[in-house]
Order: sequence, then structure tokens, then C-alpha cells
Amino acid sequence: MEEPHAPAAGGLRLSEVLGALSYALDLTEGQPPGHSLRCCYLGMQLAAPLGLDDEAASDLYYTLLLKDAGCSSNAARLCELYGADDRITKRDVKTVDLQSMAQLGRFVLSHTGLDEGLWTRVKKLFHLMKNADALANELITSRCERGAEIARQLGFSQRVADGIASLDEHHNGRGRPQGLRGEQIPVASRVALLAQIVDVFHQAGGREAALQELRRRRGTWFEPALVDLFFDIAAGDDDELWRGLTAPDLEQRVAALEPVATITELTEQRLDAIAVGFGRVIDAKSPYTSGHSGRVAAICRAIGARLGLPAERLRWLRRAGLLHDIGKLGVSNTLLDKPGKLTEDEWVQMRGHAQHTYEILSRITPLRGMASVAGAHHERLDGGGYPWGLSGEQIRLETRIITVADIWDAISADRPYRAGMPHERALSVMQELRGGAIDPECHDALLQAIAEERDRGVDALPSLLSPQVEPAQHA
Repeated sequence: MEEPHAPAAGGLRLSEVLGALSYALDLTEGQPPGHSLRCCYLGMQLAAPLGLDDEAASDLYYTLLLKDAGCSSNAARLCELYGADDRITKRDVKTVDLQSMAQLGRFVLSHTGLDEGLWTRVKKLFHLMKNADALANELITSRCERGAEIARQLGFSQRVADGIASLDEHHNGRGRPQGLRGEQIPVASRVALLAQIVDVFHQAGGREAALQELRRRRGTWFEPALVDLFFDIAAGDDDELWRGLTAPDLEQRVAALEPVATITELTEQRLDAIAVGFGRVIDAKSPYTSGHSGRVAAICRAIGARLGLPAERLRWLRRAGLLHDIGKLGVSNTLLDKPGKLTEDEWVQMRGHAQHTYEILSRITPLRGMASVAGAHHERLDGGGYPWGLSGEQIRLETRIITVADIWDAISADRPYRAGMPHERALSVMQELRGGAIDPECHDALLQAIAEERDRGVDALPSLLSPQVEPAQHA
């Protein structure tokens, strides 16, 4: 079995890691797995016909892979407004022409408050209809601004950030958030939106459905010349473009489309930045988990240091702490933010996030050890945890550390169903879990860290929350 703390960055391409992690963004958007990769595959077919040089093609490539980087930032608000599963709302709205009041009206009626009482549903419908323009601006602005911020934090150029920020702008100026029109819209944004529409409608209805939708939106959402250029590519007799969308080697095909002159090998610093960036994506999913991944990562490092782990292993552990909840991007905010007790079926869905974490991280060969460590953070020493029912020595030290850090932060922070516990009560709860859910040695290390902080006159662990890593240098 691979060592969980094996070096991760050597010989790995940046595009491979982001391509694998893009599956987490697909989960958040309610899209079939591989949506971001398929959009990258489709959009890059236009790079050469558009005459893009290597630098512009590279900007397009990463805009396509990261177009949904801000997707989690409006999930809780969307769930609040519609009273429905945010993933379903996000999935279905991508088939709606938001410039058509008829389509928009049907969408709102068919997706709002379906599981709520009549009066609550009427109030939600009235609010959505009355404030439609302002709410649309709010949701899209949040998504676009956060996506651009994440791209910059990951070390990409302002051009990539601008491409993500303008994803929802339309050729005729009726898009959002700025109402850009025509050539005011970055070319990467124009291509990314077209690729998104093609993939969404191809997944739903096949080739003809995708092409028909492009014809319908030609001149409104999309500049006619860009649609015509795509039709020229898509009209090939051998159907190679369409076969590629369902090819089992899609990840390899997308990797081969990256402009050779701008291929970037991953550095340890860049991998740190990616972990921090995706940690922020995870935490933006719910207001109740704001900062959780960063705090868990910092507490993990504090525990690990007191257990004598070497610097390289501590760095690896911090990344695992940042990404341990990446599977929560696939959980509806109706569950994450539910103020009451979850039903048994809801608990099954919630517990699924651990398996999602494992599956997402397993896609990156050098991170497979991290996948098994991070995916197991809800296992218990007594065998009563999930997703695999591990016990005792089957649970690695790194997992035990993450579990202690995760539980400490979870019980100390506010949740939708309760306020955060005072530290003395939190310490008492941790003591009760000792030997069952949590490892005594790791717990002792946490207590040591807390004692050291209190000796310094600090009442909690704020000084353990190290500053975020600096953004990586632009690619």
C-alpha cells in the first residue's frame, strides 16, 4: 500500500491535478461527472480555428477547467431562495434561456418550495418574481467574483480570472453581472459558455439537441461567427468530436490538448496553493463551515508537530486537512444547513461525503494515499464509523489526527442545529470520545497544544491557525 505521506508534486502536471479536482466542481453544480473536462475538450477545439497563440490558448484551457470554481459560493443562498436541493436547481437552470421570461417563469414555478407548505411556497414564489433581477445579479456576481478570486489564489493570470468572472455574459449585452456585449467579453468566457451549453444539452438529449440549442441562442447568447465556427468543427463526417465526449480516455484527451509551450509542472508550493484554494471552495458551500477546512488543517499541523512528525509529513498532513471534506461539495445544502435532526435517509446522503472525498482524491495517482486517509476521517477506533467500518490499527495515524482536529472544530463552531460549545464543555465532550471515536495519543497532543496556548494567555487555538499560503506565481 502506498505511504500516505509520499511526495505528491514531483513530475505531475498542474493540469492533471486540476482536471481531477474538477470532478468536485461537477458535484456542486449537479452535473454528470466529467462536465468540466468535457467543456475543456469542447472549448479547446476552437483554440486553433480562433487563431489563439499559446498563451491565449493556455488561458482558455484553464478558464474551461476552472469555470465553476466559484460554484459553491451561492449554494446556500440558492437553497434558501428556492427551498430545494441546490444541486438540482443548479443543474436544471443551465437548460433555461434566462432571457426568455416564459422559460424562466416555468423554471421558478417547477423548482420553488415543492416540499414546503402552500403559504411558504407562495411567499417564496412572490419574492423570486418580485426581485428576480436583483436576485439573479446577486447569485451570479457571488459566483463570478469568487471564481475569479480562487483562480488568482491558485496562481493564474488575471486573464484566466477575467475569463471565469465573465462566464455568464451574453453577446447581446443581456448577460450578467456587468452586461458586457460582443468583444467586450473575454474570448475565453465566450468559448467556455458555448462549451457549457453544448455539454449540458448533449448530456440531456444528444448531438442534435446541443446543436439546436446553439442555433436558438445564436446572436443572443453567442456571437454568430463563434457558433458558425463550432458548427464547422462539429459537422465532420467521422463524428470524432462527439465520440470524444464519451470516450473512456477523456482525461488523457484533455491533457493532450494543453498547449505544449505552456505546460506547467506542479511544484510543492503550487500544490499547497491548490489545497488552500479548494479548501476555500469547500468551506464556501455552507455558512456554517466557513473557515473549517483551514482550521482543521492548522490544528492537524499543531497535533502532528507535537507528535514529532517531520516537516515534509506535516506539509502533506496540512493538505489532507484542507481537502478532507471535499466530498461535501456533493451534498445538498438542504442537509448541510438543516436546522433540525436529519432523517435516516438524509444521514445516508450526508455520510456519502466521505466516499466522495475518497473518489475525488483517488483520481490523482500521487494523492491516492491521501484519498484513503482523508476519506476515512469519520472512522472510529471502535469500528463504529464510516464509510468502511475500519477499527484500531486499520486507521492510519494521519487519519486519527484529522479526526481529532475535525471533531474539535466541529463541536467548537456554530452549526445550524446548535451554537458552538464553550471550550470547557468541548474539552469534556472530547474526553468522553477518547478511545472510541478518537485516538488518545492524538487527543493528548491536542490538549498539549491548548495548554501551551493558555500558558501564553490565549483562550483557544487562534495562533495555531497559520496564515494562508501566498498565491503561487502566475503560470
